[in-house]
Amino acid sequence: MTSEEKSKRRELIVSSAHLAGGSSPALSELEYGSILFSHAFNRWLVRCMAAAGVPGLSPVEILVIHSVRHRDRPKTLADLCLVLDIEDTHVANYAIKKLEAAGLVKSGKAGKEKTIRVTDKGLDALKRYTEIRERLLVEATKVSGLSQDGLSDIASHLRALSGYYEQAARSAATL
Repeated sequence: MTSEEKSKRRELIVSSAHLAGGSSPALSELEYGSILFSHAFNRWLVRCMAAAGVPGLSPVEILVIHSVRHRDRPKTLADLCLVLDIEDTHVANYAIKKLEAAGLVKSGKAGKEKTIRVTDKGLDALKRYTEIRERLLVEATKVSGLSQDGLSDIASHLRALSGYYEQAARSAATL
């Protein structure tokens, strides 16, 4: 690469220059962006839920209650683990127990399976969460110029990339 080509190429923002030195420096940049995004997203979940009147929940617990609320149908532990890509069922089970203790979800039975559904207290908290999200986050993304189609495209790429990383993780486990 000539010095002119190097000067035309923008500086990548990465956390691990040794990885960016390989054949896909942009992948390193994506990974660093993913690190920053995941931490910011987790902080957002916790702080929004606290602002909604329910402090002290972890990001996983907040994701679980949102997933339980999804489509207003009871969920099983297996449903939650599958949708949220939680490998260790103990993590999801602990989250459910904490949410139950807070009165946000309740368990029931469907045949032999334990089911989880959101309580009225949980619905109220999620309603406040949704209102805060609309006011603080949705409005900010609208101002940024990101269209709904643009956001959907990003989401689609992230889901596809998660599949590549899952396959690479399975392959790495066999080395």
